[in-house]
Amino acid sequence: MRFFKRNKNNKQSWISETERLSIIEKSSKQVSRGVFFATVIIITSFLPVFLLTGQEGKMFHPVAWTKTFIMVVDALLVMTLAPVLISFFMKGKFRPDNANPVNRGLEKIYTPIIHWVMKWRKTTLAINIIALLISIPLLRSLGTEFMPPLDEQSILFMPVTLPDVSNNEIQRILQVQDKIIKSLPEVDKVLGKAGRANTATDNAPMSMIETMIMLKPRSQWRPGITKADIIRELDAKLQIPGVVNGWTQPIINRIQMLATGIRTDVGVKVYGQSLDSIHAVSEQIKLALEGTPGIQDLYVEPITGGKYLSVNPRLDDLGRYGLTVEDVNQTIETALGGASIGNTIEGRRRFSISVRLAQEYRNSLETIKRIPLMSSAFGEVPLSAVADVVFEDGPPMIASDNAMLYGAVFFNVRGRDLGSTVEDAMQKLATHKDILPPGYFVEWSGQYENLIRGKQTLMWIAPLVLLIIFASLYFAFRSIREAFLSLITVPFALIGGAYLIYFWGVHLSVAVAVGFIALFGIAVETGIVMVIYLNDAMAQLIAQKGNSRDTITKADLEEYVIRGAAKRLRPKIMTVCVSLFGLLPVLWSTGVGTDVMKPIVLPMIGGVFTSAIHILLVTPLIFLMAKEYELRKYGKIELHDTHH
Repeated sequence: MRFFKRNKNNKQSWISETERLSIIEKSSKQVSRGVFFATVIIITSFLPVFLLTGQEGKMFHPVAWTKTFIMVVDALLVMTLAPVLISFFMKGKFRPDNANPVNRGLEKIYTPIIHWVMKWRKTTLAINIIALLISIPLLRSLGTEFMPPLDEQSILFMPVTLPDVSNNEIQRILQVQDKIIKSLPEVDKVLGKAGRANTATDNAPMSMIETMIMLKPRSQWRPGITKADIIRELDAKLQIPGVVNGWTQPIINRIQMLATGIRTDVGVKVYGQSLDSIHAVSEQIKLALEGTPGIQDLYVEPITGGKYLSVNPRLDDLGRYGLTVEDVNQTIETALGGASIGNTIEGRRRFSISVRLAQEYRNSLETIKRIPLMSSAFGEVPLSAVADVVFEDGPPMIASDNAMLYGAVFFNVRGRDLGSTVEDAMQKLATHKDILPPGYFVEWSGQYENLIRGKQTLMWIAPLVLLIIFASLYFAFRSIREAFLSLITVPFALIGGAYLIYFWGVHLSVAVAVGFIALFGIAVETGIVMVIYLNDAMAQLIAQKGNSRDTITKADLEEYVIRGAAKRLRPKIMTVCVSLFGLLPVLWSTGVGTDVMKPIVLPMIGGVFTSAIHILLVTPLIFLMAKEYELRKYGKIELHDTHH
């Protein structure tokens, strides 16, 4: 009976159902405004990603849309479903925060540190500012590239030879190359192609070879060898006179050729009026760029040196034999190109039947000269009797862009970042001012073109995004000072991101920029949570001692700021840990795609870590200094309502 009596008394001493629901409602209102504006800020921070175009836009738009939809639904659930679920499941008698051993342990570690920070204010601020200043030269020393190279687990070998190469010779070169490539133990399959495929979208000349090299799984490779080692070994073995080697990957090669017309990492387009002059300028540019660190597979696109079979009828001789120019054209068309004589039907399929001279009767200039023409007066007349048959030089392929002729100098970048390599190449080219004739100009294309486009988009939209974030923070706190207090976490979040990508050896790219963009939203979100709890502590102080400099001392301010920072430590640590632990597995992941994912998550992991330290230590300090300033100047504390 005593047990049931004690249990009944305890139940009566606990809060009523109405009080419990009132506390849940009050707590939900306390975080609702912060959650809403944190969602707005995170979505706003992804605005630069939505404005990316081209290849980078197609790659990162799904990430931005997914993040946006998740955050919108998350905010709705937090403000609607979460309070209902809390009212269902959070019942009974609850223990205080310090009864939790994890929270108690965190407070024991955190409280003396925050006391030290409050005592050594200038030292704390100086350490943070120095760490921020050090990160600036670290970022400036990093290389730049458009996108991190994605390992497609295959290689595309694209050598180029002379434009007048014969079918037999290109076939022999192709077979020799495939045999050498297959000799490497890491190579699984080899498929080579010369010329264009049976489609109008592939305008490759006969002089361009495309060889797909499929590699075995890495577990079957020789110990210590990498993909770059395989390319270097193959390049050394495939040094054939008259053939310029080129190495890339199948998917990125097709994307670059469709987007920019360049089949290597970088291309220097030379625009002008004459193909001969364009070719001469391209050769001079090639000589100027030779020896630049990082430039590999440097060659000039062949726009001259093609061979054309020219048949020039002699009108006097045609008249003598009673023939016409049409007779010559029809004979050449039938003998060399083939003439349709009918169709064959096989089921639902219909095929045209064409007839032309056999290979041995049209494979040389002399045999072509002996092609007979039928004259009504003289019978068979050889083609050479009425026409001159000669080979003439001409362009193997004519390329134009915006109705202007151009040639290109191609090169890949290996062993160095793309941005600094192209900048050095530009400086070298700038020293040769006499290369370009009047009316001729160059344009840097390929991945460098994409890099500049992405950089320009991010440069002009980033200040606008920060302005929108600041406006959202102002509407959340109704205070410029506290909006700045939350926004200041952004540059300090850069510290960890900059340090981690520097020591990881990652180049700055669009992927890294997307990682920093995602980091800004996370950092500001955590800062909002801290400011909400600090304002709640100020409300408790005012409720207990009033809002006047006569009743509130500096010691009181410091005590309640520390209480607001330490007593609500668990939700802040949870906010950081959820972001951090969700990103860490990417660092140990392997397989296709991790080359692009790691540069995205590296700045986020480092930035979340340093921004958490800043928010837990420096934000309370700056908040305390701001409240001391308000108390000293206005005689009271400005309390900003963030509850509803």
